[in-house]
Amino acid sequence: MNIWQKWNSISLVKRIICGLIIGAILGVAVPQAAPIAVLGSLFVNALKAIAPVLVFFLVMGALANGKEGAGSNMGRVVVLYLLGTFAAAVTAVIASFMFPVELVLPEAAGESAAPGGIGEVLTTLLLNIVSNPLGSIVNANYIGILAWAVVFGLALKPIASEATKKGINDFAEAVSQAVRWVISFAPFGIAGLVFSTVSESGLGIFTTYGKLILILVGSMAFVAFVLNPLIVFTQIKQNPYPLVLKCLKDSFITAFFTRSSAANIPVNMALCEELGLNEDNYSVSIPLGATINMAGAAITITVMTLATVNTMGISVDIPTAILLSLVAAVSACGASGVAGGSLLLIPLACSLFGISGDIAMQVVGVGFIIGVIQDSCETGLNSSTDALFTAASEFHEWKKQGKPIKW
Repeated sequence: MNIWQKWNSISLVKRIICGLIIGAILGVAVPQAAPIAVLGSLFVNALKAIAPVLVFFLVMGALANGKEGAGSNMGRVVVLYLLGTFAAAVTAVIASFMFPVELVLPEAAGESAAPGGIGEVLTTLLLNIVSNPLGSIVNANYIGILAWAVVFGLALKPIASEATKKGINDFAEAVSQAVRWVISFAPFGIAGLVFSTVSESGLGIFTTYGKLILILVGSMAFVAFVLNPLIVFTQIKQNPYPLVLKCLKDSFITAFFTRSSAANIPVNMALCEELGLNEDNYSVSIPLGATINMAGAAITITVMTLATVNTMGISVDIPTAILLSLVAAVSACGASGVAGGSLLLIPLACSLFGISGDIAMQVVGVGFIIGVIQDSCETGLNSSTDALFTAASEFHEWKKQGKPIKW
């Protein structure tokens, strides 16, 4: 018992780093020890299982109790999400023009069906809003979860008794406690995930697709360390890097290895709680960000599409590149509503240049090959930015009120 208490007394980030190092060593030393990888699967599945329930009850409880200030800065958060996603797409266009890359195309990627156009992507999003509420929770459809939680919360506000409202809040707190217990096992889960990555992929992936990976990761790093801080500075009017680095440290690392924005929602909520943010705000903005704040996805769609264009020998003018940025940004916002995420939206962007579906699906195949790096960085950027922009938006309000900003 003393050992367990001593272990828990160490900060979570330090414990996760320990798990990361141990997982990497085991992946190199004993790659055949498959049971270690089960730890990672258990951790990710536990987070994915609890997150929809957490979001539903937190949002419903906040609205039912009608706390003052709930959702007061939601418009600003959404603007930051959309601005960040479009800026990321523009960054990817510029990087692709500066460092053009051509692809070695494998066979087409499986039987997955890519969406036919932006209309189909947006239709999927709208249909997800009115999905069965229980089905939305079971299938982790966060647009549907948010929509029904808002409906039930607003419906309960005028008619529910104080005892009922307290019961909803108590249940939300119980789910939050369960989430904290799951997150406390993050070091073991991360060890399993790192072991799985190292033992299965090794370092060979860097030799074949090194330049493509560098452009993707470099663009995401530029967004994380240059663009996002600039956006945050416009909101808080002070040095943004302590907040940026805290969000990267506490959110990016877990999102990188879980490769799931949904699984990282509880982690982001815990970070927002630590920053002292209003729960009524972040309980809505964090799951919303996991759905529409897709800077990493916009970069993936843009870079992979322009790499395909270079491979096919097609010239691209500036207006078309700007149009591609818009398409990538809009498509990225619907990535969570498409099975396969950002990769299966590549054919949609490729269609702007008359590239056939067969060729585009081969590019998707490349995406799956480098996914262990591309998808990990993409998810880490997407998810950590959810917490960053939520905090920046609320700190903007604190500034106007003369309240000191501390993190």
